[in-house]
Amino acid sequence: MTPFLIALQFLTTFPIQLKSMPSPQQNGQSLLFYPVVGLLIGLILFFIAYIFQNLPIILLASIILFVWIWLTGGLHLDGLADTADAWVGGFGDKERTLAIMKDPSCGPIGVLSLIMVCLLKWSAIYVLLQQKILFALVIFPVLGRIAPLILFLTTPYVRKNGLGTALTEYIPKQWAIFTVLIALLIPVYFSWMGIFSSLIFILSLFYLRLKFIQRIEGITGDTVGASIEILEMLTLFSFVVLSFYF
Repeated sequence: MTPFLIALQFLTTFPIQLKSMPSPQQNGQSLLFYPVVGLLIGLILFFIAYIFQNLPIILLASIILFVWIWLTGGLHLDGLADTADAWVGGFGDKERTLAIMKDPSCGPIGVLSLIMVCLLKWSAIYVLLQQKILFALVIFPVLGRIAPLILFLTTPYVRKNGLGTALTEYIPKQWAIFTVLIALLIPVYFSWMGIFSSLIFILSLFYLRLKFIQRIEGITGDTVGASIEILEMLTLFSFVVLSFYF
């Protein structure tokens, strides 16, 4: 259970306390449970939507987005803001980009990226509730948390001696591939909308990976967090758009 608890402690605000310091192997194994944590988050969002579905949609959409952010402690949004600031302020230079990512302050581009992602998420949630496709809320946190698994499997971690280095070294590769494949099948429940959402996820993730490699020759914790937020938003938004055509 320790790897699961590590994932739950790191990715959520649940009050999890480990009895001892986890080993590097356990940290690597915890990546396998990231989609499971995503599933737990998605189920919580679904039950909120189901229990309070008689509320005005505009209010319920706001509640769901608030809970979504609160459950993660804004961790990935912080990575998104840092990455956006670094990408614009780094002027294409690797070292400058990495230095800006380490700066705890948030610049105007970072703030703008947060507003854009949250606005698009809220709009898509609103339409999802309007069309009463409540169970779809389960799949997007899962898809978002496949991203770290794939990125750590396929991409160098830039910062030496960081947590990501241990994750990359000790991740169980065969189980990771199996976990990714299973998680990608979850959206198939929604037929063509789900299939296209998975395809959009895969294409978007590898586009982001390409840009990370071009700019900083790999990934950091911030870029992984940014990937989670961007991919959640893109898959949610594309699913809603596709729902008008299928």
